[in-house]
Amino acid sequence: MIYQDTVESEPLVHSPRFIVSVFVVVLAVVLIVNLTGTFMGDLMRPVIGDPLESGFYGRFAIAFVISVVFCLNLVLIGFAPLKAQIGIVWLEMLLLFLACFALFHLSLPFIWKNLPYLITQGVVTTVYVSALSLISASIIGIIAALAKLSSNGFALGLANFYTSFFRGTPLLVQLYLIYLGLPQLGYVIGAIPAGVLALSLCVGAYTAEIFRSGIQSIDRGQWEASRSLGFGFALTMRRIVIPQALPVIIPPMGNTFISMLKDSSLVSVLGVWELTFLARQLGTPTFNIMEMLVAAAFIYWIMSASLELVQSRIERYFSRSRVR
Repeated sequence: MIYQDTVESEPLVHSPRFIVSVFVVVLAVVLIVNLTGTFMGDLMRPVIGDPLESGFYGRFAIAFVISVVFCLNLVLIGFAPLKAQIGIVWLEMLLLFLACFALFHLSLPFIWKNLPYLITQGVVTTVYVSALSLISASIIGIIAALAKLSSNGFALGLANFYTSFFRGTPLLVQLYLIYLGLPQLGYVIGAIPAGVLALSLCVGAYTAEIFRSGIQSIDRGQWEASRSLGFGFALTMRRIVIPQALPVIIPPMGNTFISMLKDSSLVSVLGVWELTFLARQLGTPTFNIMEMLVAAAFIYWIMSASLELVQSRIERYFSRSRVR
């Protein structure tokens, strides 16, 4: 809920109907996955006998135990305060993640062995490509937004065509058009410049709409009042419009930049040694692909969480005048 409900009622997780529904769903989901050959099968050996020969009975017994534990955990967490519930859930998810490594016999030592190279080569390249694309996309977005707000037909038509094309075609196709298509026309471009250019053009089209909508969210009277005082276009935008539009612009811009950080993984198809490419290359020879992809996913998650933290601080700073 947006606001704390002042009406006292029984927590949903303490409703028998809800718990039964969750139990049935979890049971059905776990039954789909055969866990008899995993750590759970060995743990249930006293009940089901040889896990590999237990058949449907073994799968059902494992699914039943997991469903009971899950529902019991759900009910007990409901008695804790809200902040404690969040902490408990995060801790349980971390333990569950570690349990998956034991469950499916994944190799943690293999991750620790290759993690330094993933960071020094993969993360550095990913951040480098993302940072260049972010700066370029912001510049392109501002220019395109101003063009879309202008009364010049040529600039408006050009900006509309640009945003329509790059928002209406997949980023992967744009990467191939620049990296593989341009050489056919006689323009050879490197993998990293091609990736940066494609990301900048694609994300710039989205940021253009964000800037445009943010600027248009400011009341027209603000613009007219500043112009009547003799303010020029640049001064009006810098002192009147942009400061008021920033609280509206920053949240979607932050989300777009976080999305771009993850979309930078697509440049791996061009052979750029960024995080996703290295994770695949390091895991393939020894068939430890899952370990490397999980490590890459966690690194992406940490980088995205860092950007989210920066975004939240910027939002609070520019929203000070709106706090009541």
